Amino acid sequence: MKNRFPQSLFYIFIGVILLGAIGVRLYKISSPVADWHSWRQADTASVSYLYVRDGIDILYPRYFDVSSIQTSYINLEGWRFVEFPFFNIAHAIGYKYVGAGYSFDEWGRLISIASSVVTTFVLFLLGWRVIGRFGGLVAAFVYAFLPYNIFFTRVILPEPMGVMFAVLGLYFGVVYFDTFKKKYLIPTVIFFACALLMKPFFAFFAFPLVYMAWREYGIIGILKQKVLLLSFSGVLIPFFVWRGWMNYETRFIGIPFFAWAFNGDGIRFRPSFWNWIFAERIAKMILGMWGVVPLSVGFLYSIKKYPVIFFSALGMLCYLSLVATANVRHDYYQTMIVPAIALCVAAGVDWFISHAPFHKFATTVFVAFSMCMMILVGWYQIRDNYQVNHGEIIAAGEAVQKLTSEDSRVIAPYNGDTAFLYQTKRFGWPVVDRSIDEMITLGADYFVSVNYDADTNNFMKLFKTVEKTNQYIILDLHERL
Repeated sequence: MKNRFPQSLFYIFIGVILLGAIGVRLYKISSPVADWHSWRQADTASVSYLYVRDGIDILYPRYFDVSSIQTSYINLEGWRFVEFPFFNIAHAIGYKYVGAGYSFDEWGRLISIASSVVTTFVLFLLGWRVIGRFGGLVAAFVYAFLPYNIFFTRVILPEPMGVMFAVLGLYFGVVYFDTFKKKYLIPTVIFFACALLMKPFFAFFAFPLVYMAWREYGIIGILKQKVLLLSFSGVLIPFFVWRGWMNYETRFIGIPFFAWAFNGDGIRFRPSFWNWIFAERIAKMILGMWGVVPLSVGFLYSIKKYPVIFFSALGMLCYLSLVATANVRHDYYQTMIVPAIALCVAAGVDWFISHAPFHKFATTVFVAFSMCMMILVGWYQIRDNYQVNHGEIIAAGEAVQKLTSEDSRVIAPYNGDTAFLYQTKRFGWPVVDRSIDEMITLGADYFVSVNYDADTNNFMKLFKTVEKTNQYIILDLHERL
């Protein structure tokens, strides 16, 4: 589409989009970590919390869960070796040294919001370079205001920051292959190295760069390009060093199970896989049904017109196929594919407006209506994610902090969900996974429960009650009745 507006006006538009992106993500920013996917947020936030309390130790990140649930090993030190702790370092520094009146949990969300705003702006630049200024605005708009993406880029998770690194790496890589100025390789290497340190799956963002290198040099020619080989090594070496460190000596006990994520339940390419990923998640939850048309048109249009966008989408399809089980089980795993979706939708809108396959005005109205409906229907799908359904874990957690010492260890059973344990701000167990006497031997000091189930009623007969309400009960495991 031809750019019919002065360039300064486009900067005003992107400024409004960026401010709007911040504004919508501040919705319920003060909510406790007890909303959707609170268990995963709690694991991330607890690493940051311990950085604030005990000091930042980059090489030894820890969290509150000392059970064997996530790793199969008893993890009494609470090692947490997953992503490199870029997010946690920023979270801890922001809260401890900037503060600005925001709570600890709010700072975690602010870090994700800041990351998403950077990603929005870079998508504008990438879309501008590939499609044009209008396409860049549409890509930024879609990324900023998709309700699914609003929620999952204001959570306390590493994914928004990882996506930011990957999109920055992609942008500078595209600029390099457009200009062949080596200065653009430096940020490409740095940002992709950071992205892979957070999650190796971010390598799928490099698909367009692989295509551009192949188009320019061919397969054999790439192997003769020393600068590309050095860049490739610069991206991979930090990743392998970190992974080697994680697996050295006894630190492997802090690495959660991960093999299940690929195809642990055999769901890949089965009918349920296609239904969950492409119908329930992409079509319904992310695109609110109405965004499917511009997405599909944009994908097809980009095959010849915008290969950067096509290969971005192809990379995400490969990611969804490889990490099949995790993408079906957990909707936050699709956070990675939203930039490619935004670019495809932008390409589709560009085609509709430029080609006007029907009446020009009618086509424009239809596209605008589709975008509005995409957001409205998407909001209907995602609105319940903000709800906090179990406020009792917050009350119980506050009581534990008030009544126990900081070095106490607690059993906070919540079906293995660490959200309750996080509220206590104590190391411990999110489930009773062995006999109570064994858990006491391992260091358990208190038992706190928000469910008066069989275990709780049994332990009430064995141990002294520290505090009991209609919401929770706390037992001293060192005071037998």
